[in-house]
Amino acid sequence: MAKKCPECPKCLPGWLVQFGDLMSLLLTFFILLLSMAVMDKKKVEEYFDVMKKAMGFIDASTDVQTQSDAHSTENSNSQDDDSDATSTEQAVDDTAEEVSELIEQMNESTTVESEQIQLEKGKNEFTLDIPSTIMFEDGEYELSNPNSKRFIAKIARVIRTMPQAFNIEIIGHTSSSGYTSTTIPRDNWDVSALRSISVVKELIKNRIDPSTLKVAAYSSYHPKSEMAVDNRRVEMRFFADNDQSDILSEESFFDRLE
Repeated sequence: MAKKCPECPKCLPGWLVQFGDLMSLLLTFFILLLSMAVMDKKKVEEYFDVMKKAMGFIDASTDVQTQSDAHSTENSNSQDDDSDATSTEQAVDDTAEEVSELIEQMNESTTVESEQIQLEKGKNEFTLDIPSTIMFEDGEYELSNPNSKRFIAKIARVIRTMPQAFNIEIIGHTSSSGYTSTTIPRDNWDVSALRSISVVKELIKNRIDPSTLKVAAYSSYHPKSEMAVDNRRVEMRFFADNDQSDILSEESFFDRLE
């Protein structure tokens, strides 16, 4: 250890001189290591990407605890979303299968192809295509057919027993017949809308929650084929809430308004 200068009692302690020498040697050592190292920019970027994914990105403006909680919540929400999507898809499949059995029973009563109900299944939804001839009299919009009422009651019973809540959209269609009248229904728009409303009211009578019901009317402007008999129909669309996307959540929505 270096000796203190006898003529200068206020000199720094001797151990501090050796500590400074050690730090200088360490700095020189790390400079030599850095000078001999080969920096691969691509590998460095890959390393940082892996670390960010493994540990979460640390933002200077947010404390570590907050970001850790957010990262944990994000992973948990992702797992919950996957589970919800699977359960929703299973519920749709189960309901569609039970409704398909009801359709087969209903179709057994007629051999005319144009008067048979069809089921179309999509992602997390399914649609019943019901010819208006088996539900409504020609030019009428009141649901008076007993068989149709029983069919709707059976569908409502299936929906009520399912654990997954469905939204139901009733869509009315007509042919391009050019129907006009001075009283209601005045035209095909009225006919398609009033028929949808009649089906909705029948579902409400069978204890379907009104908040899950929607009414739509397309008149003759969504034809199914070139044949008028195919276009006169009522569709019952069943879909789950979490399958619907909000257009306001799109980042480019307001950009398109400019």
